[in-house]
Amino acid sequence: MELVRYQRVHWRHGLAEFPVVLFSEIDGDGWETRKVDEYADGHLDLAGNGIETGRTFLGLDRVPSLDEINDDRQFLAEEITAEEFDAVWSKAMEWFELT
Repeated sequence: MELVRYQRVHWRHGLAEFPVVLFSEIDGDGWETRKVDEYADGHLDLAGNGIETGRTFLGLDRVPSLDEINDDRQFLAEEITAEEFDAVWSKAMEWFELT
């Protein structure tokens, strides 16, 4: 079993109702455990730890590798640190006054 990993995926599209950046915490088996979606207008939604806001929910399938995600030109995926993820998670929690 691998360690927990973190990623940021930029989603290139022109649809205001969908997020433009997706942050994920992924367990050693490839499943999302926490997620934050950022929209073009700056608002955030999150899912994990028994919380779901907006239309954000944890994935129903294992998360593909960064290479697989990057094979689709509408996405730009990169690994981030636990600290980077925790910062955006905390910001989203504050957004909804869940801290």
